[in-house]
Amino acid sequence: MSARRSLAMLAVAVASAVSAAACDENILDPMADRQPRAGRYKESAFYDDGLSMHAPPEGTVPRERITQNAPLTTGRLPDGPVQANGEPLPIYVTAIPLPVTRPFLELGRKRFDITCATCHGPLGDGNSIVATQMSLRPPPSLIAQKYVEKPSGYLFEVATKGFGLMASYAAELDVQERWAVVAYLRALQLAQTASVDQVPPEKRAELDAPPAALPHEGTTNEDTKKEHP
Repeated sequence: MSARRSLAMLAVAVASAVSAAACDENILDPMADRQPRAGRYKESAFYDDGLSMHAPPEGTVPRERITQNAPLTTGRLPDGPVQANGEPLPIYVTAIPLPVTRPFLELGRKRFDITCATCHGPLGDGNSIVATQMSLRPPPSLIAQKYVEKPSGYLFEVATKGFGLMASYAAELDVQERWAVVAYLRALQLAQTASVDQVPPEKRAELDAPPAALPHEGTTNEDTKKEHP
């Protein structure tokens, strides 16, 4: 009996030591307890002016920020003449200023499905569950001719700054991702509005070909291969 009691007491002691170690941050990172810090808006003896909070030196920008390339980062060219309302006429880029490759479009589809399809629908036609709950001002169909005719820079700017009830997505999507979304939207528009005349001649035969027969219930892929070598 005494042996069992001794083992039980030892187990309790070990568990207490482990629990105490887990709660002691100094064991994990001793510097966390010794490292000096300054509270916000508190006086600091480190700087000559006594302030603990300082703005970045004038002219500095984040290392990852793209500079001196307005068409890429804003979707705009230099403004046009001043209009009657006193505002300069915005001039948007018409072509996407990045190489449109298959991986680029796949990135656009991924980000569109996550950030845009919730409201505008996976096809961009405005058919979504969210849209059914916004009867007063539902998200528009981006397949409409109005948006097909909009320059790519305008679509990029809307994704950057937001428009109406739509918030800015500049924090969620970086510059490349926003252009990728625009490229994928162009693909959605083309897929749903293009005419047969716009299909390359070598691909039109595929449109006229009858669909491949589906395998009968109970057959396997191997059976299908034998029927259609």
